[in-house]
Amino acid sequence: MESVFVYVLGFLAQGLFSARILVQWIMSERAKKVVSPTIFWILSLIASYLFFIYGWLRDDFSIMLGQVIAYYVYIWNLGAKGVWKNIRSGWRQILVTILLLTPVVGISLMADHAQDLIARLFKNSEIPLWLIIFGSLGQVIFSFRFIYQWIYSSRRGESMLPAGFWIISLTGSAIIVIYGIIRLDPVIILGQGIGFISYSRNLILWRRNN
Repeated sequence: MESVFVYVLGFLAQGLFSARILVQWIMSERAKKVVSPTIFWILSLIASYLFFIYGWLRDDFSIMLGQVIAYYVYIWNLGAKGVWKNIRSGWRQILVTILLLTPVVGISLMADHAQDLIARLFKNSEIPLWLIIFGSLGQVIFSFRFIYQWIYSSRRGESMLPAGFWIISLTGSAIIVIYGIIRLDPVIILGQGIGFISYSRNLILWRRNN
């Protein structure tokens, strides 16, 4: 029963991640250029919460690492889109505080049980160390696309999804798919497989307009 719940949670998170890509892709096709819609970042933030929990329940360090890296970038992009300004002051302070503190609380809880965490994540008999490193490399590369996107957008004063974002997405996604195949993880394989088409198409649209 527990394993069913874990996979449902994982597929829900991946469904939201795939939905953000699908919506962004459709909106870009209509605009005939790459766009960075607000809904993309809202779905990203919600899915990130859920997928982090999925990674924890599966004792999968690479998944959790990937979510922590991109989390604050999602929040920044929503700020750049003016989302926080549209929320009433009192509620905005509460919501933003909760969002900002969530990773800090999570890291603190992990620090209190560091030895147990290392045993669960790095001494897992089901996942050899080399595979954890390989999967983590894919997640780091895949998540770096948001750091790149944040730097690129910050310099231009608006939320954008540049060509480099899609190139990094394709590279990281390829590694993660291989990791998912080795781990026989249908959530990872399905989620990343769908993204390949969108990443490639967005790159084509970007090059046509630049």
